[in-house]
Amino acid sequence: MYTENDAKREVSTEEIDYRSPYRRDYARLIHSPSFRRLQGKTQLYPGVESDFFRNRLTHSLEVAQISKTIGHYINNIFININDEKIDLDLCEFAGIAHDLGHPPFGHQGEEALDECMREDGGFEGNAQTLRILSKIEKKVKKVIEPSRGQEYRAGLNLTYRSIASILKYDNEIPSVSDERHEDDKNHAVKGYYVTEAELVGKVKEMVAPGSTDKFKSVECQIMDIADDIAYSTYDLEDGFKAGFYHPMAFFSYPKNVLENVAKKVGKALKKDEHCKRDSFEAEEVNEVLFGIFSDIYNFEEEELDVYKDKNKDLYIKIRKNSSKEAFLADIVNHVFDASKSLTEDGYLRSAFTSELINKAIDGVKFELNKENPALSKVYLEEKTRIKVEVLKNFTYESQILSPRLKIAEFRGKDIVKTIFEAIAGQEEGWRLMPTDYQQIYQHFTEASDRRRCICDFIAGMTDKYAIEFYGRLKSENPETIFKPF
Repeated sequence: MYTENDAKREVSTEEIDYRSPYRRDYARLIHSPSFRRLQGKTQLYPGVESDFFRNRLTHSLEVAQISKTIGHYINNIFININDEKIDLDLCEFAGIAHDLGHPPFGHQGEEALDECMREDGGFEGNAQTLRILSKIEKKVKKVIEPSRGQEYRAGLNLTYRSIASILKYDNEIPSVSDERHEDDKNHAVKGYYVTEAELVGKVKEMVAPGSTDKFKSVECQIMDIADDIAYSTYDLEDGFKAGFYHPMAFFSYPKNVLENVAKKVGKALKKDEHCKRDSFEAEEVNEVLFGIFSDIYNFEEEELDVYKDKNKDLYIKIRKNSSKEAFLADIVNHVFDASKSLTEDGYLRSAFTSELINKAIDGVKFELNKENPALSKVYLEEKTRIKVEVLKNFTYESQILSPRLKIAEFRGKDIVKTIFEAIAGQEEGWRLMPTDYQQIYQHFTEASDRRRCICDFIAGMTDKYAIEFYGRLKSENPETIFKPF
């Protein structure tokens, strides 16, 4: 499954020790500033709200753990004992690295930077992850004394297989907005920047020589599934803890929320070659949610019969070896108490989320590509995929798009655009950046490269850093000048 070419690097090195090249890559990433800064970037709720809620760093750690577990699962269930196993260090690396490129304030920060960079290659979180790993991090130089304007950076100088593990989208982002597809005019395009196109070509050549298939390595597929599982489960748990909702409340959301969820689930299923379905209805969203939470209510949907007694009062009869009959009020109280307990009892929440993850991993499937093992297929069986997609998109529609979070996000988008315009919009705005970024800016001569440098600087900010920087530009009571950038 792994070749000598997989372990090669853009800049050749002679590092030989007791660790595999992929374990060395993992170590380089763990010790990088970009990884540390993830602790200051929002996952679902702003970090200042509570120490309980996940941030991008803790989310990445959870994705890495789930990625590694999926690797273990595939190695034990699907790969013969004499065949080469999936490298678990690579699975873990991909999970740790996958969100490095997220700018401050999440997707709103991404939109802001993309709007600023539309005519200079755009901005997108996954593309920025590749750029951080291959250029921005200060580990290795390709050229010690470069001529002015020459690209000299090699980032962490990772192995080609490690770089492949984070290439989620085999798509070069258009350099200018006129080249974008009509559907991509008003949002960030998934893919990689033109500045990294040559490197991506080299990665493909080394990892999947001769292949004409859409490029996505087996470790990247594992990470992608792990990210969906973590997103659908742990963001849900944060919502419970925050008191934003509880399971019973899911069934009282407006119909348009369920329709939006169904539309996104249907779109995901249609794109999945392993799913037979290409549509999903709003009514099915409630059915799936009921099935997911049925264990906490202690009855299944098919166990219920609805009756009217001689006084025409509604009651529910519970089937399945039960002779007990209960009035609707009793059932509602039972369901409400169980629902409330899940949101308030940490033991129940922990057991519930663990079970969700275990069931999702049990739904993982693997198909070996004998001609090119690096491109073997990893996917979720249809039933499991539907559950993960419903939870993921329901969390997005009910929480991320809620007014309480949208207000915070709107402010973040405004902050990011204001900072960009302050630096790029005046002749010597580049002097507002720290010294190392000033040097990079001055090294390059092309306007697009200089705007990319500004974009890199802002994208690397934590939420708090961005707010402080904005405060220095606009606030009547800015931070002290003695606090360094």
